[in-house]
Amino acid sequence: MSDYATGVAPAGRTSGEVVKRRVVSLVTGALGAAIVISLLVAVEWAVEVADYVLPKDLDQFGIVSHEVNGLPGILMAPFLHAGFPHLMANTVPLAILGFLAALRGLGRFFVASLIIIVVSGLGVWFLSPPGLTVGASGLVFGYFGYVVTRGLFDRHLLDIALGIGVAVLYYSLIWGVLPGQPGISWQGHLFGLVGGVLAAWVLRRRRRAAALA
Repeated sequence: MSDYATGVAPAGRTSGEVVKRRVVSLVTGALGAAIVISLLVAVEWAVEVADYVLPKDLDQFGIVSHEVNGLPGILMAPFLHAGFPHLMANTVPLAILGFLAALRGLGRFFVASLIIIVVSGLGVWFLSPPGLTVGASGLVFGYFGYVVTRGLFDRHLLDIALGIGVAVLYYSLIWGVLPGQPGISWQGHLFGLVGGVLAAWVLRRRRRAAALA
């Protein structure tokens, strides 16, 4: 006779110890996420200060649409901004959504960030009219898409609740993926969002198939 094997808690571990371990893990994850996002924001501001102080215009290293020599800008554009007002507009949502994206694991966060940057950048490079594009808004939209859909793919109740909360608070971001705002790269927003959803799917935690005893 066979039945489905079920997971059991390690021998000798009480429910209180399990809860304590989960709380410690959550606090540690939050601390790591806060440190990483603080560093990310610090780099964004340091680059903009350097762009302001130095005689060389660093924005030229952004994404140049349809130009082969503009492809390296895909990796550089999220750290470049067209002035401090542009950077300030991106800083708060980047910090909040980035923190939430990093909360469930820094390894997954770094891979998700790379996927978002590449997908968003390629969307800009292929579909934007000729010109230069810079800014971290692709990351902002990507983290939004990642946080909102991560729980659905992982089937994790906490992440689902977190995603619903983010969707309610930041639903207005969705309008940013529509064309029509002069000087705004809706292509970067749209493909950043697509990149975030793609990252959530690629990095989903696959459940193990039930093992036969």
